[in-house]
Amino acid sequence: MVNCNPETVSTDYDTSDRLYFEPLTAEDVIELVRCEQQKGTVKGLIVQFGGQTPLKLAKDLEDAGIPILGTSPDAIDLAEDRERFQKLINDLNLLQPPNGIATTKEQAVDIAERIGYPVVIRPSYVLGGRAMEIVHDKDALSHYMKTAVEVSGDSPVLIDYYLRDAIEVDVDAICDGEQVFVAGVMEHIEEAGIHSGDSACSLPPYSLSDNVIDEMKSQTKLLAIALKVVGLMNIQFAIQKDKDGGDKVFILEVNPRASRTVPFVAKATGLAVAAIASRVMAGEKLANIDLECKALNKHVAVKEAVFPFARFPGTDILLGPEMRSTGEVMGLDKDFAMAFAKAQIGCGADLPTKGKVFISVKDSDKKNVISAAKIMVDQGLEIVATHGTAAMLNKNNINATAINKVTEGQPHIVDAMINGEINLVFNTTSGAQALKDSFSLRETALLQSIPYYTTVAGCKAAALAICALKKGKLEVMPLQGYFK
Repeated sequence: MVNCNPETVSTDYDTSDRLYFEPLTAEDVIELVRCEQQKGTVKGLIVQFGGQTPLKLAKDLEDAGIPILGTSPDAIDLAEDRERFQKLINDLNLLQPPNGIATTKEQAVDIAERIGYPVVIRPSYVLGGRAMEIVHDKDALSHYMKTAVEVSGDSPVLIDYYLRDAIEVDVDAICDGEQVFVAGVMEHIEEAGIHSGDSACSLPPYSLSDNVIDEMKSQTKLLAIALKVVGLMNIQFAIQKDKDGGDKVFILEVNPRASRTVPFVAKATGLAVAAIASRVMAGEKLANIDLECKALNKHVAVKEAVFPFARFPGTDILLGPEMRSTGEVMGLDKDFAMAFAKAQIGCGADLPTKGKVFISVKDSDKKNVISAAKIMVDQGLEIVATHGTAAMLNKNNINATAINKVTEGQPHIVDAMINGEINLVFNTTSGAQALKDSFSLRETALLQSIPYYTTVAGCKAAALAICALKKGKLEVMPLQGYFK
């Protein structure tokens, strides 16, 4: 095992025969492999379990005559190189959001105007969505390009059309070069545009049709064979409704490596995904391995992210394309609502079963938040809302009491939160000024330990969870109990 992360001392020291606590650079890795070769034959290196860093080293290691087990460096580059990958997607007749590659501000502006705002923009070859942003206009794009070059260096900046109100899905699969096994299909609860590491997700999907799931599995198998993957692969899809109400499946990203979702999939399905992939990379065929998922149809697993916001006063809790979570928890139960409730308890969110819910959503979300508000009222909770949201709810026969925004003067919503009158916050917003105006609301929710949800999908899931908590009994069962 080669790892330069200090935390590896507590997790890996008794897993491998030898642990090299060294920098992950080509020079250092090649040198330690030469050291190992003096003791005997080195069969090869596995680079699929360390995120982007070892993938970047794969070509240099291959050039040094060091075998790479599993997916070849050229196949890795095919998935990582935007132009080569775009050609492959077109050849396979699959869909990607309109996109482009820029190395200058002028190129970026031209691309954004061609594909239309808003756009998701990010440096290439970065981990965790670092420096990724959703940009809504030319001024914001120009400002971004001034700083992005520092992050991206010689690599170009990637620009994609932002798919509004799309459902994001993670798919983990194992391929032996001939056969493909889909290990897990995870539906994100937050919409596309929130980093996958920050979004809660459900395995199996809780709202997608069987036809959409089958289509994603089919595309996963097609891509795995076309990319000549040997070992693990992760694909991020986005599902968006077209003007006729049908579902269009877009491919956002393909990673020819283990994703951060692999441990979650392994625990949820009872399959040792990493161990199976390692056997495949060492030359074993999937046909010789028992791949039966253990009774996943009898339970639902929900992953929820854990955030460090409480440790950093003044930090805005709004989520975006740059990853901010520092951990994750899992809730298991027989249905989605209770599994989500357990995940919230695990990450420290104390969902109320009585009291007051504050709702303030942007105009485009007002129609979509009605169902969550109705569930809250049906469960006996009271609704407090900003004037615009309250008027909309009352118009739809949902009783809501209006309260001032902070900018409208006291007494306002932050006063009510500090006074202990608010037990739950549903708040969505957009636009620079609106984000600035509502910052004190989110900061107070954090300081007062009030559960908060900043996407409509999250609000709906929280409402279902509260309903489940009031109707059912919260039961505990060992992980192994779900696989009997």
